[in-house]
Amino acid sequence: MAPRTPKRITVPSREDPLLRRFTEVLGGPLGRHTEPGRTEPGFFTLERVLVALTIIGALAAVAAKNACRVGGWGGVNPYVWACYSDLPPLFHARGFAENPFAPFVAGANFEYPVLMSFVASITALPIVPGDYNRSLAYFDLNVLLIAALWIAVVLMTSRSAGRRPWDAAMVAIAPGMILASTINWDMWAVAALAGAVLAFSRNRTVLAGVLIGVGTATKLFPILFLGAVLVLALRTGRWRAFGTTTAAAAAAWIAVNLPAMLVSFEGWKVFWTFTREREAGWSSLWHAWNTIADAVGAGGLSAETINTAGFLAFLLCCAGIAVLGVIAPQRPRLIQLVFLIVASFVLFNKVYSPQFVIWLIPLVALAWPRWRDFLVWQLVEVLHFFAIWAFLYQMTADLDAQHALAPAAYVLAVFAHMGMVLYLMGRVVHSMWDPHADPVRRVGQDDPTGGAFAGAEDAAWIERLRSTLTRAATSRRGDGSHES
Repeated sequence: MAPRTPKRITVPSREDPLLRRFTEVLGGPLGRHTEPGRTEPGFFTLERVLVALTIIGALAAVAAKNACRVGGWGGVNPYVWACYSDLPPLFHARGFAENPFAPFVAGANFEYPVLMSFVASITALPIVPGDYNRSLAYFDLNVLLIAALWIAVVLMTSRSAGRRPWDAAMVAIAPGMILASTINWDMWAVAALAGAVLAFSRNRTVLAGVLIGVGTATKLFPILFLGAVLVLALRTGRWRAFGTTTAAAAAAWIAVNLPAMLVSFEGWKVFWTFTREREAGWSSLWHAWNTIADAVGAGGLSAETINTAGFLAFLLCCAGIAVLGVIAPQRPRLIQLVFLIVASFVLFNKVYSPQFVIWLIPLVALAWPRWRDFLVWQLVEVLHFFAIWAFLYQMTADLDAQHALAPAAYVLAVFAHMGMVLYLMGRVVHSMWDPHADPVRRVGQDDPTGGAFAGAEDAAWIERLRSTLTRAATSRRGDGSHES
């Protein structure tokens, strides 16, 4: 039997315009000992290199929080050194120090979804009373699990990328991951979504749905994956994948949430009540708006107004993405739609916590794997990251105006972060309308994440709609030329 021909992959140092210029600086082209797909690969296989890069990133993440690990998370220390994390303060403030399962008892006030509450409780269980810094131990245990999830996300992203597995290096060494991954438990939901993308790419729709349901029980944004599947089902007429994925997601979400509802319904609904009633969160569009309003003496937006405006803005974005997905000249890649929907949610949600950047990083690596744009975006996110902590520092400390970050600088950092996300969305939209501009399709791939939709023909009504639009456009051009 003849040996299997290795799958040809795209090497970023040869294909990416930015990395190609620095190939010699980085040590030259990819060598034979790191060439993936060899019959007898050496030690430095592609995935081992990615794991090594991720471990380096995780160590850098721990180092970034070292000022708080040494000096504590009290007072203004987290803001001065930009080492803030929710994990140690919540250990005591939400009752985990006394009862690891505090979110599931009467009178609970833990403002997170069920599965995130469960993760917080399980990791609090081994932190028994004793003569040691328990909140630090709680932080370190959670960071260890976050690092393991980070590795899993990198590997799943690599395997979802088809012929571009090296694009997962963006996730491994992203400054946003280094700075923000250890702020909260969001990495659990990021891993669930990455797993769902991989499962769906391999046509395992039930598993993908289960992971979406589990991820949504951890953080809401994974449910947006189903919107992208719906658009492709609408375009191709293949509804089975959407049906099975949605049903599995609903079943998994109910299976996770129902026991918590039965044990303590009041504790279960804390998250939903808090989400509805809370004011605009730091770094959101709406908080920036209210900051400007306060500066000019105008009234800010209420929580109810923000809820309505944010929902309508997100709904309009989703409608636009759906129309684009239907009328684009070529069937969009699934991950392009997922990125656009999640990015729209991030932009118009009334809360933008600094760790939300890690939601987008794996999606960008698959939807728009261009290192120049990625690094510029990450630079802006780093600037925003430090701006928010400097802004909070000047709010909590008694500083002279000359030593404080001006509200205008904070607002500019928020708008810069939003502008870069919009820029990436624009590049993805352009690549959907012009497939020749898509880095993934330029290397001969259709849609490595498409699963059941890969290679699907458009539904008949799509062809009729496209013909109608083409005739209308031709007619308008003809009328214009006649009038001139």
